[in-house]
Amino acid sequence: MSALAHLGAAHDFQADIDLVGSIEAVPTILDVVCRVTGMGFAAVARVTEDRWVACRVKDGIAFGLEPGGELEVASTICHEIRQSRAPVVIEHVAQDAAYCDHPTPARYGFQSYVSMPIVLPDGTFFGTLCAIDPRPAPVDRPEVVDTFRMFADLIAFHVDAHRRNASANDAIRSEAFVRGILAASPDCVKVLSAEGRLEYMNERGVEMNQLGSLQDVLGQQFADLWPEDERAKIRDAVRRAAAGEIARAEGFCPTARGEPRLWEASFAPFRLEGTGELKLVGVSRDISERVKAEEERQASAAALEALNATLADHVETRTQERDRIWQVSHDMLGVADGNGIWLSVNPAWTAILGWRSGEVIGRTSEWLEHPDDREATRAEVGRLAAGHSTLAFENRFRTRDGDYRTLSWRAVPVEGMLYCVARDVTEQRERAVQLEHAEEALRQSQKLEAVGQLTGGVAHDFNNLLTIIRSSVDFLRRPNLPEERRNRYMDAVSDTVDRAAKLTGQLLAFARRQTLKPEILEVGAQLRAVADMLDTVTGARIHVVTEVPDAPCFVQADLSQFETALINMAVNARDAMDGEGTLTLRLDCARGLPAIRGHASAPGLFAAVSITDTGSGIAAEQLGRIFEPFFTTKPVGQGTGLGLSQVFGFAKQSGGDVDVESELGRGTTFTLYLPEVEGVIRDEPVAVRDGEAFPTGDGQCVLVVEDNVEVGRFATQILEDFGYRTTWAANAEEALEKLGSDGAGFDAVFSDVVMPGMGGIELAKILQRRLPDLPVLLASGYSHVLAQDGLHGFELLHKPYSADQLGRILGKVAPSPERRRSPSESR
Repeated sequence: MSALAHLGAAHDFQADIDLVGSIEAVPTILDVVCRVTGMGFAAVARVTEDRWVACRVKDGIAFGLEPGGELEVASTICHEIRQSRAPVVIEHVAQDAAYCDHPTPARYGFQSYVSMPIVLPDGTFFGTLCAIDPRPAPVDRPEVVDTFRMFADLIAFHVDAHRRNASANDAIRSEAFVRGILAASPDCVKVLSAEGRLEYMNERGVEMNQLGSLQDVLGQQFADLWPEDERAKIRDAVRRAAAGEIARAEGFCPTARGEPRLWEASFAPFRLEGTGELKLVGVSRDISERVKAEEERQASAAALEALNATLADHVETRTQERDRIWQVSHDMLGVADGNGIWLSVNPAWTAILGWRSGEVIGRTSEWLEHPDDREATRAEVGRLAAGHSTLAFENRFRTRDGDYRTLSWRAVPVEGMLYCVARDVTEQRERAVQLEHAEEALRQSQKLEAVGQLTGGVAHDFNNLLTIIRSSVDFLRRPNLPEERRNRYMDAVSDTVDRAAKLTGQLLAFARRQTLKPEILEVGAQLRAVADMLDTVTGARIHVVTEVPDAPCFVQADLSQFETALINMAVNARDAMDGEGTLTLRLDCARGLPAIRGHASAPGLFAAVSITDTGSGIAAEQLGRIFEPFFTTKPVGQGTGLGLSQVFGFAKQSGGDVDVESELGRGTTFTLYLPEVEGVIRDEPVAVRDGEAFPTGDGQCVLVVEDNVEVGRFATQILEDFGYRTTWAANAEEALEKLGSDGAGFDAVFSDVVMPGMGGIELAKILQRRLPDLPVLLASGYSHVLAQDGLHGFELLHKPYSADQLGRILGKVAPSPERRRSPSESR
């Protein structure tokens, strides 16, 4: 018997529906859900592999669904939620890329949708708490999602308690469970007695009210905690909630420290399971900023209305002073009717454009406007018809000489007339364009200089590496080459490829484009480990000293890049000491980030890792360039100038920085700053090297997605040699077609990240949603998407990769033969 069959035997489907119908809290939950979201329909549904039945509904008439009503489960989004155990939130179906083409919204007629899985304490999926509406709604907000999650957990607990024939002890656990859920709310959540005494407040509420302790207010009348003139409305809201209503009130109440706050407080009744005792749950939200913004908006609207009234009055009265301004103004003034026909213009039109007033009055401006500006001008004027009270834009008008002048316009509509002011900004715009061109030329010059440095350095290092590879390949082609020499040349090729990949990684690190794998690190432990390794790098005449505090200090960073940065700084220190001296590694925790290279200091706590040498020091004029790529003070052949560039790029991409202090003849100190985090010491992974045994394929079907023909053939050949069956797709769109709606029998997908059209990350996300059981392995040498947004939980194989690396990681993510699906005969 399957697991589902066992579940069906243990809990009758109809009994579960009746169970939810008997829970007193559910109607209140559905009512609150509709109020919070503004949606017209809410329901608790029992969802299985083949059925969707409404247990309880609110406003089901509009949706055509009563309690006990059933929908085709495969046509609902709840079917996906049951598989993923993750909520789905849609504010506007028509604008949601993931669901705009989904059949469910069109079939059931909704545009906004929220559905939260109801998962019982033992991990069993029961159903969903959902809400829909035919209109778009702003529901993708933390407070909405948190409210849904809280109520879904509460329903899950009630269902579990009833299934276990809950006793009075369950009522106690129920109250504790509710408090545990409410503790996670972003608002001030409290529990009151039926008489309005405060019995509980979550930690967020204590923080928002700036209380020293919850004990300071526990047991007091909640209304008495408000100012005297606000207490009546709070008492009334509590009274109405105790009578069975969901009551709401707004009012002013300062915090315990006297800071002013405006609150929105809601109260709803509930009864403890088992005892039936009446309690009130209250939610208070700080609306100070919202009210302030609304007041400012109303004040601005009132000021603008007064300004328009004053302007209308001035236009109507047309004082002698205004006539003088009209005549002598250097700006172009004009009055037009609702159709844009000029009724009056001042003499500045003639002074700026050369046209006489008689040539302008009685016509629109279209004959003067630059052809490229006409559409934009019409759009701006159209905003007035849409209700905008002022207008500000720029366009170009033709002069009598045939040139064009750039005009900056402001216009106000008053009683069907349009009053306009235009200022000639031609010279200012030309100067701005010239300045922009000069700045762009400077930036381009700087880029060309950097590109020149990078090109020379990369060409030099890669030519050296290619020379080794080319020579080794030539020797490998010789007949009768002894096995020992063949192995030597093959090792040389492999090692050189690793060095080339490391050089590429250093370049990407400086560009802040490498894909980091951040993890929680205990800096002190890593510093001690690197210090032990440095003994083999620095030599016996350099004394390595480590100063690490006893208390742990955690950062979140890529371990490999962190170790590389420390070694790069240590190697520079070793060379500066000419092989003899003292190298000190020091860790300081809970430091601030100081101002570095003209950048402002940053708030928060940082771990400061400093490396100090007793070497020759760095000249002051060189300190500003030491982090540039390929800049080095070492003799030719003794350094690439990329080591400190890697340190700089790693620090910046990890949210920190690197500083340097030096004095000629007195040594140098490099300090790497990384943001501190809370964490635990990580478990050391077991290292796996090329050549070690790993699981190979046993006929599993792998879809290879690669736009490069040579790489695609190479990858499919490797996988076939390892015992996999392969199909090759040249792009993501072709891959989706081959996979179809059910995966077409494939056991895994191996995809490149950077491809024309849809990229590998987007493909993986679609497959994660459509086929959550299908493993996806990504491969990339560089991707700005990965560098900016991370891996999104997918496995990543870095290029260049070896055959063993591909086989090993695919053996880890691909399903075992006993779990493999039957391959499609159509392929």
